[in-house]
Amino acid sequence: MKLNYRVILLLLATIFGLIFSLPSFTQSSEGKKVTLGLDLQGGLHMLLGVKTEEAVDSQLKSIASGLKHFGEHNDILLDGISVQDRTVTFELLDNDDTTVIDEYLKSVEGTIVHASEGKYVLSVTPESVEKLKVQAIDQAIETIRNRLDQFGLAEPTVAKQGVDKILVELPGIKTPQEEQRARELISRAAKLELMAVDEDRAMRVMELDDAEAASFGDKILEDALQPKMKHLVNDIPILDGTMLTDAQVGYDQNNRPVINFSLNSQGAQIFGDFTGKSVGKRLAIVLDGKVYSAPVINERIGGGSGQISGNYTVEEANDLAIALRSGALLAPIYMMEKRSVGPSLGADSIKASLVAFATGAALVVFFMITYYGYSGVVATTVMVVNIILIIAFMALFGATLTLPGMAGIVLTVGMAVDANVIINERIRELLREGASVRRAIEGGYDNALSTLVDANLTTLIAAVALYVYGTGPIKGFAVTLAVGILVSMFTAIMGSHGIFQMLMNRIEKSGNMNRWFGIRLGHKG
Repeated sequence: MKLNYRVILLLLATIFGLIFSLPSFTQSSEGKKVTLGLDLQGGLHMLLGVKTEEAVDSQLKSIASGLKHFGEHNDILLDGISVQDRTVTFELLDNDDTTVIDEYLKSVEGTIVHASEGKYVLSVTPESVEKLKVQAIDQAIETIRNRLDQFGLAEPTVAKQGVDKILVELPGIKTPQEEQRARELISRAAKLELMAVDEDRAMRVMELDDAEAASFGDKILEDALQPKMKHLVNDIPILDGTMLTDAQVGYDQNNRPVINFSLNSQGAQIFGDFTGKSVGKRLAIVLDGKVYSAPVINERIGGGSGQISGNYTVEEANDLAIALRSGALLAPIYMMEKRSVGPSLGADSIKASLVAFATGAALVVFFMITYYGYSGVVATTVMVVNIILIIAFMALFGATLTLPGMAGIVLTVGMAVDANVIINERIRELLREGASVRRAIEGGYDNALSTLVDANLTTLIAAVALYVYGTGPIKGFAVTLAVGILVSMFTAIMGSHGIFQMLMNRIEKSGNMNRWFGIRLGHKG
């Protein structure tokens, strides 16, 4: 026997596969392991709805906030800026500023402007409304995915389902506490707003109702730490969380957790301008509709940074910082369906899959050895290497193994053996035609190559399409199928070919083609 480069590559691939697959097989604490999906290790399945209509209201408030800052920054007198009935309304007090304000309004995309005698009404175009609704869903998916990634969950699934629903699957969530924490992190709007306190009417806040407050362009908000305490703030925020660039957990002078946040350049300018003009007044820091603090402004605050303090635990502060960093949801989400999958169900699935896999593999091995003799043993050997390499690559890249993914491995094993069947049949054909053993083996691989490449390439394209357009378990199936195809091409074409080349002299000396290839010839040779 003489080693060749093909056998050396197969040996190296086997060693590589063993190194990276053993942690998954042994479930050791060290090394990278294949992540089990929701259906195998249990976890949380949720179907979320998105209140897309509220994304339009948020957009109108953002427009009103920008308009208010533009007026103050350019000394343009705008009165009664308010958002109601899906419109932004205001009055221009000085007609000399008409040209300037009209130019600004033209730059606000997706709006329709109606002006009459200094009174303006802005509404969002129907096309922009639909665009905002789609954007709210896409942004919610991206935001939830970012939050879960920073939360530390392994391979969560977050995908759009239908037109306005979001599918979330969280493998590994086992306790009610973990479930509650994940749900709060997902559903939290994390909408940060800096709002001016209405100092003129603040003392009367307990006497006002929502309708009366709205007539002054204000709104009544609850205090986050003292629910019985109310705050009267201007309905139009000074700025919101869209201008936030970072949020980190810090500690105050009493060593209590707080959230330190930073704003972008635009937010820093607006924040600086407002605080410079509002010394002696209060600024409310509002998160998800509740006032966390309302400090008095002692001086202009530059640098674009602020702090949110509250009665947080370190864990709560960390989750809030994650939610703020990942961005506020454009529209609130709500639970439509929730289902917990217990780990016992996953264990049953794994057991059933392993039984199916072992049974199928045993039958395949029995057939290959019985029908093809020693060449069936070669096919079985490379099939085992094939399985080891699939697990190794999935562990190395942190892929998730789902129940359909296990089906993909079983299918791949069949495809790997099928490749060897095609090669062996080509070898047998050439032997029947009287070709020498060496010529039959080389010709068998040459003739089978184009067929194998074409067949596997088309399947690989299908696997890629499943991965791109599929969700959850479908992606798991696509990953194992694609990896399996690539690995089986290597083991079938490169690995088994190298083994035959290494054993060539022994096969030629034996001359027993029935033992080696399961074919009876009229003569030896």
